[in-house]
Amino acid sequence: MFDIETYHRAANLQDAVALTAAHPDARLIAGGTDVLIQLHHLNEKYRHVVDIHGLDELRGITLNEHGDIRIGSGTTFTELIESPVIQQHLPSLAAAAASIAGPQIRNVATYGGNICNGATSADSATPSLIYNASLEIISTDGTRFTPVRGFHTGPGKVALTPGEIAVAFHFPAQPTSGTGSAHFKYAMRDAMDIATIGCAAWCHIADGVFRELRLAFGVAAPTPIRCEHAEHAAQDAPVNAQTLSAICEALQQDVSPRSSWRAAKDFRLHLIKTMAQRVISDAVAHAGGVL
Repeated sequence: MFDIETYHRAANLQDAVALTAAHPDARLIAGGTDVLIQLHHLNEKYRHVVDIHGLDELRGITLNEHGDIRIGSGTTFTELIESPVIQQHLPSLAAAAASIAGPQIRNVATYGGNICNGATSADSATPSLIYNASLEIISTDGTRFTPVRGFHTGPGKVALTPGEIAVAFHFPAQPTSGTGSAHFKYAMRDAMDIATIGCAAWCHIADGVFRELRLAFGVAAPTPIRCEHAEHAAQDAPVNAQTLSAICEALQQDVSPRSSWRAAKDFRLHLIKTMAQRVISDAVAHAGGVL
């Protein structure tokens, strides 16, 4: 039995905005795969609920004539996996979605919920970072946009204030020539497990040189991160094993994993280096290069 004190179901997005403004202590519930766990554990912070499940304004994937992509925050991971737009333009996001739990969870869990939960292990966070995604957020004060990079402010914390609702993710058009991306997740079990370490990489190569590298990790720090030192080590460097080694060396300045019952810090550091080599190599291969 769930210890719910107040429950409100929104009829539409504007109704949801009004309800969250009137009940600033309420938690939003969409897919419910995270919120229901908190309710099961009788977390007092979840006693007030505003239900936004299934709102049409929060669903859907669109691609405009400029190549920009908009994904509603209520879009499920199954919808991401099955979308031709995501498969073609954001393949690492599709791969990350496919790594989440099992089909039953993916059928109801939402992209917005996975990011707004604030977990550093959120599987969709690393591809969101490498594709430079931003969030569209609405409240009674209007609409604002903020990058996913920096949206996570601490363990379980995000840059949402009471009364705000994450409406959609926006992805700028990605260069298509000489670019590739990849996602990789390591977990103790093959399915239905939280990532021990997760990562994603995007690269643009030309004339055998890294024109740009974007590398992101989850569970390598208190929040999902872009790896600035590692990315800088790749800038305008030849696509070869020596550069990959330099990237992995620089990566140690970006990460700060901790020990937990899932994995010791030293093991996580070993995983981070090993996974960086794999995910960058895969991204380079998708860009038409060889490492």
